[in-house]
Amino acid sequence: MKKKVYIISHSHWDREWYMPYEQHHMRLVELLDDVLELAETDPNFNSFHLDGQTIILDDYLQVRPEKKSAVQKAITDGKLRIGPFYILQDDFLISSESNVRNMLIGKKDSEKWGPVVKLGYFPDTFGNMGQTPQMMQQAGLDAAAFGRGVKPVGFNNEVLEDENYTSQYSEMWWQGPDGSTVLGLLFANWYSNGNEIPAEKEAALAFWTQKLAEAEKFASTDHLLMMNGVDHQPVQKDVTKAIALANELFPEYEFIHSNFDEYLQQMRQDLPEKVGTVHGELTSQETDGWFTLANTASARVYLKQWNTKVERQLENVTEPLAAMAYELTQDYPHDQLEYAWKLLLQNHPHDSICGCSVDEVHREMMPRFEKANEVGKFIAEEALTHLVEAVDTGEFAETSHPFVVFNTSGYEKSDIVKVKVEIERKMFKEGIPHELWESLAESDTPMFEVIDIQGEIIPAVISQPEVSFGYDLPRDRFRVPYMAKYVEIELPITKMPAFSWNTFALQETTTQVKEVGSMIKKLENLQLENSCLTVTINQDGTLDVLDKATGKNYSKLLTIENVGDIGNEYIFKQPEGTGAILSSGCPAEISVIKDESFMTQIKISQRMMIPQSADELLEKEQKAVVDFRYRKAGRSAILKELTIETIVTMEKDSAHLRFETTLDNQMKDHRLRMLFPTDIKTETHEADSIYEVVTRPNQVSKSWENPTNPQHQHAFVNLHDELSGVTVSNFGLNEYEILPEANTIALTLIRAVGEMGDWGYFPTPEAQCLGLHTFEYGIDFHGAKARRYATYQRAYAAQIPFSVKQTTKHSGELKAKDTYLTVKGTTFAVTAVKNSEDNQMLVVRGFNMSGKMAEVSINKTGSDAPIVLNLLEEKQNEPVVQALKAYEIRTIGFDR
Repeated sequence: MKKKVYIISHSHWDREWYMPYEQHHMRLVELLDDVLELAETDPNFNSFHLDGQTIILDDYLQVRPEKKSAVQKAITDGKLRIGPFYILQDDFLISSESNVRNMLIGKKDSEKWGPVVKLGYFPDTFGNMGQTPQMMQQAGLDAAAFGRGVKPVGFNNEVLEDENYTSQYSEMWWQGPDGSTVLGLLFANWYSNGNEIPAEKEAALAFWTQKLAEAEKFASTDHLLMMNGVDHQPVQKDVTKAIALANELFPEYEFIHSNFDEYLQQMRQDLPEKVGTVHGELTSQETDGWFTLANTASARVYLKQWNTKVERQLENVTEPLAAMAYELTQDYPHDQLEYAWKLLLQNHPHDSICGCSVDEVHREMMPRFEKANEVGKFIAEEALTHLVEAVDTGEFAETSHPFVVFNTSGYEKSDIVKVKVEIERKMFKEGIPHELWESLAESDTPMFEVIDIQGEIIPAVISQPEVSFGYDLPRDRFRVPYMAKYVEIELPITKMPAFSWNTFALQETTTQVKEVGSMIKKLENLQLENSCLTVTINQDGTLDVLDKATGKNYSKLLTIENVGDIGNEYIFKQPEGTGAILSSGCPAEISVIKDESFMTQIKISQRMMIPQSADELLEKEQKAVVDFRYRKAGRSAILKELTIETIVTMEKDSAHLRFETTLDNQMKDHRLRMLFPTDIKTETHEADSIYEVVTRPNQVSKSWENPTNPQHQHAFVNLHDELSGVTVSNFGLNEYEILPEANTIALTLIRAVGEMGDWGYFPTPEAQCLGLHTFEYGIDFHGAKARRYATYQRAYAAQIPFSVKQTTKHSGELKAKDTYLTVKGTTFAVTAVKNSEDNQMLVVRGFNMSGKMAEVSINKTGSDAPIVLNLLEEKQNEPVVQALKAYEIRTIGFDR
């Protein structure tokens, strides 16, 4: 029986990378023009695989709208193979929900055209998320193709028992942490192994002799896959002629122009029983460690911060509020939300969100972030307006100024709320603007206090009044400008339930009483103390913390580390012979900036002298395209002062310390990290990943050569033993490393480099990240290891701000204090609350953070029992049970 060679025409299409988007865009138009012509003129041309992403169709038709019918015909005839995703994302640097929305939108867009390729397609993702098998199964896909993460060794080589990320074959089973398994297809010879097939005899003989041997080295069956294309590759117009020649020259093989559906079907029939299994996330763990590309998590960190900001806005603020408001309006903004999601997803391809493209690409990303965020804010504000108008505030006095606080996170949440409350207004129609301003500014302002709906006084900080311009935009008439007097309030919200709201009011008082209390216990060697922690701020700006629950002391937390970086946007490389510059031992300026009964804030100012850049050799090595591993550049002898200001916030009765670090980066070619030594004896740690709290080893494999071991995270990383642990949380700081000395958690704040890297010299001066930066992160402490999940939930909740809106005194159908959804589950992480596309269901999604079965209960007042959905929000024929399997992703729907 002949071996069969399946040749699939494709072009891996990075929308933007080493050229700006429109440069690639114009080449895309040429590519699809040629593909459509081939589909019409060459009857032997089977099909073209459209790289698994439907956005290519939008991009093409944006320029060639007249070709829509030709595109439709090609898809209907099977000549153009589309889907299943909207874009090809970097799955580690975008949220769990962003990964799902990519599938949802891809499915919706694909179905407008025709059949979808049933293959999870991750050809060049920089590592693959461990929950891919479960996610693919829940999206109706039973196979996934990928190019990175597993080291192929060939069927003649042995896979050792302690090797979980090597494979003899290009085909393997891929098992997720929950036990879900899909067929994994590794592009062992890359997705270009059949590129530019010669149509001339001598060249074809040489080509196929080499390529067939390479494919057979890893194939587990007699079905060989040849990918005819590569990055931005024009379609090979004479591919069918080249295939005909191959059949003449190699009669023992059958060469066909094919597609993934046909190849997978035939290959599966002959798949051996034992092809090996890989487990969990695939990040090239058993390679030399240089090309895991995990350092893209710290390239252009401002992109990651913006991405987190917009994801939290859409997923955790806008959609829950819109779902809650739907109860009142029976209207849900699907179209506007899809528009916002598409804008955000356009920033999620691996060369985009990873920050590893030329400057023009990342400059163009910023308006997409900003636009998606503004749409999210608009929808949220509309929903808030409907909600607060329906909240009953009739219990407050006529002269009070009510406002409603919403917790749209899936967790009980404590935090400090800031709200700007209008206390007086004068319309422009009443006079001349500047006279109105002066009148308000000079008028007497009464004393105020904050009360809850029971009339209890809430400790709060109320600012001095300010007057500023404002305007309303009524739906039925022209804009209405005014001047208004405001005060800003800071008040503590304690243990507010998930998906709930509570109403407060600013009211006049004649005897304003300030709650007495301070967490400052010592002024010399400044010491803070609450019911959970004792924090000593050392003269060098580091912190010593006593966790009262465990009696464990942690020393030298918040140490700043600076090193040189002569790598690129993809990979960090410290110059040889250079060490770290640490803030330890350098005197810091320490000052109290706020001291209230419920909150204390301390500012730590540190000045570090660090090299202004790499030395002159680096630019020469970059231009000569010297491999970063072999560069000899060092750091400049010229030192400059870098001022780093960190605000430490301690809240009453909280084991969670918050940090906000601000700096003006004017240095190049360096990396700055915050170090948190833990002295916890453990060989593994946990980090927040995609629908998973993943356990990773602290140490590298035997084959690892890279002196560093960078890792991805989203909301937190944790180290713990049986009795105690530390969780370091963050907002948009996706890179960390566990250092062996004192088992230190190293959190990357900024990494500044000057070139793109990869296959040539592409200078990227904006990747030096010059200018003002602010970083938000925190540290939390726990006792017995089972209690770590509470710190994880607090880390998630910390990323989601309370939503607050002022209202008036009025009656309403909603209680002044109530809960929309009740979520109970100590190991459950909520990722979505939204309407289904047909508005028939309220969709709630989340996952079990634990590797053990756990109980979860989700209830909605007035609703029937929920039903189980898959990730595509399709009903499943199974009941909702409270028991959640280890690492299970659960989506449920409440009938509307």
